[in-house]
Amino acid sequence: MNDNRDEAENAALRAELEHLRLEHHDLQAAIDALLAVGGADQLQIQRLKKRKLLLRDRLQRLEDEITPDIIA
Repeated sequence: MNDNRDEAENAALRAELEHLRLEHHDLQAAIDALLAVGGADQLQIQRLKKRKLLLRDRLQRLEDEITPDIIA
């Protein structure tokens, strides 16, 4: 882990990461449910997909922040 960050900060980042993963999973479940219904509002599905992509990007940034750089 980053030497400049204390354990409390790391724990907070891990908690946020877990929260975002859960939200990402919930969005996928909502998208799947809307698609299963058929005739669902395409605009709503598009908005959910966009939100899911934004969450994925945020998840990646947090994972990169938590994971130490490996010098090859």
